[in-house]
Amino acid sequence: MRRNACLFVVISLLSGFGSSAMVLVSGIWILDLTGSTGLAALAGLCVYAPVLVGPWLGGLLDRAPRRQLVIAVNLLLAAALLTLLAVRGSGQTWLIFAVSCAYGVSYVLIDAGETALLPSALSPTDLGDVNGWRSSAQEGMKLVAPVAGAGLYAWHGGHAVAVLSAAMPILVAVLYLAVSLNRIPAERSTQRHQGPRVGLAVLSGQRTTRVPLVLAAVSIAMSGFTTAAVYTIVVTDLRLPSTFLGVLAGAQGAGSILGGLIVGRLLTRRGPAAVGVAGAVLFAVGCLARCLPWWPATVAGAAIAGIGLPWTLVAAVTAVQTQTPPALLGRVAATANTVMFGPLVLAIPLGAAAVHLGGRPPLVAAAALCLIAAASLRPPRPRQSEEGAPLVIVGS
Repeated sequence: MRRNACLFVVISLLSGFGSSAMVLVSGIWILDLTGSTGLAALAGLCVYAPVLVGPWLGGLLDRAPRRQLVIAVNLLLAAALLTLLAVRGSGQTWLIFAVSCAYGVSYVLIDAGETALLPSALSPTDLGDVNGWRSSAQEGMKLVAPVAGAGLYAWHGGHAVAVLSAAMPILVAVLYLAVSLNRIPAERSTQRHQGPRVGLAVLSGQRTTRVPLVLAAVSIAMSGFTTAAVYTIVVTDLRLPSTFLGVLAGAQGAGSILGGLIVGRLLTRRGPAAVGVAGAVLFAVGCLARCLPWWPATVAGAAIAGIGLPWTLVAAVTAVQTQTPPALLGRVAATANTVMFGPLVLAIPLGAAAVHLGGRPPLVAAAALCLIAAASLRPPRPRQSEEGAPLVIVGS
């Protein structure tokens, strides 16, 4: 189990490095080729749009051997990245968009595939810890990879970044072969043609899964909703240079790394619902701290939000892994990703519009929504008898 845990953490490091470097460089490359900031921004949309069809893509993971499918997706992604070597001018910009879409599809399949494979490689008590370590690894790469990718692009151009990024999924595919799957479910789902309905039914059918998933969806959506507000707070309200946003990104990344390292222990002690509530509350506190007219408070708020946001995500993923029938885990995991990340497609433009009211109103609104969700979905306290002992209810 320890060997498998290390392999999955290394897989997260390699995947996070390659994707973070290439996603940033894709936008820069398009901007250099076309001079259009709008086209450069569309590269990011291509990456995230496929999450909306996650329930349909996830069904593939329940119909085919999961490890082989994830390996094949990684190898196909590497091949797609190498097609960027054909980019020579603005006439080949479409290739960068096509590869960005390929990245988005691979994100859905690989992320859901890893979620489905982990219960077959680890004991249930280890899932929370490993999910937290994977989250820390991915967040750490978000700090390192963009700088490395941009530096390599400035030195040797987009082709060099494409080759480096293509090497990452090849290495990941090799590591998947080394993972020992000791508890592979023998049964396969017979519900093959019901689209997202199966995944939604499983996710909504029990409170232990539904609560952390809703908390993660609300918190992640609010993180996108407040992006423009944070820009306004820094540049307009605090009158700081735009480069200060890098400081905030670093603070949030450091908080995410710390949060990922300790969330597994909290999941073991408190359970996914309680950790999801705590994460939503911390994210709300981080939003309110960034409203204060003092830059150290803004930095502290970014760090606090960085702790809380991964807690909601890891709690939801762990709940899905431990509460879903193994034969349905592929499509349920992909549906869960759609529920958590799909709202970003609306939240980001809504936040960009709301910022016309100023930087603080969107942050306060986001904090209020997270606190309302946390208060309404918090786990119920055990009922007590008159003598103070827990009340035991015996079913018929």
